[in-house]
Amino acid sequence: MKQPAQSYTIWFSQRTGSTLLGDALSSTGVAGYPSEWLHYQFKSPDNLKHEDLEQIWSHGTTSNGVFGIKINFEQRWIDAFRSLYHLRPELSRAEVWSTGFPNCNKHIYMTRRNKVRLAVSWWRAIVSGEWHRKHGDRPHIQDIADQYNFDAIKHLLVESNMCEAAIEDFLSESGIEPLTIVYEDFIQDYEGTVMDVLAFLDVQSDGVTVSAPSFDPIADEISEQWVQRFREECQREWENVRW
Repeated sequence: MKQPAQSYTIWFSQRTGSTLLGDALSSTGVAGYPSEWLHYQFKSPDNLKHEDLEQIWSHGTTSNGVFGIKINFEQRWIDAFRSLYHLRPELSRAEVWSTGFPNCNKHIYMTRRNKVRLAVSWWRAIVSGEWHRKHGDRPHIQDIADQYNFDAIKHLLVESNMCEAAIEDFLSESGIEPLTIVYEDFIQDYEGTVMDVLAFLDVQSDGVTVSAPSFDPIADEISEQWVQRFREECQREWENVRW
C-alpha cells in the first residue's frame, strides 16, 4: 500500500470520549478510520516490521488518502519506530512518530476537565466490564455498589494525569499546537465537534454526514455516589476543602 497522503493522531487518556469521536469521524468517510491500531494489531512493539505498518495504513485510510489513529501516549512505540527506521537520536519524538505515520502534521488532544469523574468512570468500567454501551442497548444488570475502592480510584486519577502530562510534553517539545477537545464540551455539541475536527484537518466536508452517536452514557447513581465519596474521603481533615 502507498503511504497515506495525510495522517493525524488522536492522543487521549482513558474515558475522554476517544472511541465516540473515532466512530463519528469514521462515519464521515473522509477522515480516515481512527482507531487504536497499534494496540489491536500488536500487544508489544517488539519485532515491529515495515509490512505491519503498511497493514495499519490500509486499515485506517479512507479513499481520499487520509489516515487516522488514536492512542494513549507510550514511549515504547516511538522507541520501536526509531529502531525500525534506524533514525538519528537527535530527531524529535514527533519526527520519529511521523516516520511510522507519514505526513502526520495534525494532532488532536482529548482531555476531560473533571479528573475525579474520569477516574471513577475508569474504575467503574474495570469492575463492571462495561467499557462502552452501544446506543439502545440495555445496561448490564449487576450489583457493583460494593466495588468502590479509594486506592484504585486514586491510582487511576494519578495515572490519567501522568498520561496527559506525557502527551503535553510530547506536543510542546516540538511546538505542536493540537486541536484540543474537552469531553464535557464534546458531549454537549457532538456534531459540531466532529465538523470542527474536519475543518482542522482541512478535509472537504461539503455533503458529509455525521452519524448519530454510537454510544449511550454509562454514568449512573453508583458513579455519582463514588464521586462524592471519593471527594469527601480525599479531602478528609483538609483545612481548606477545595470541592
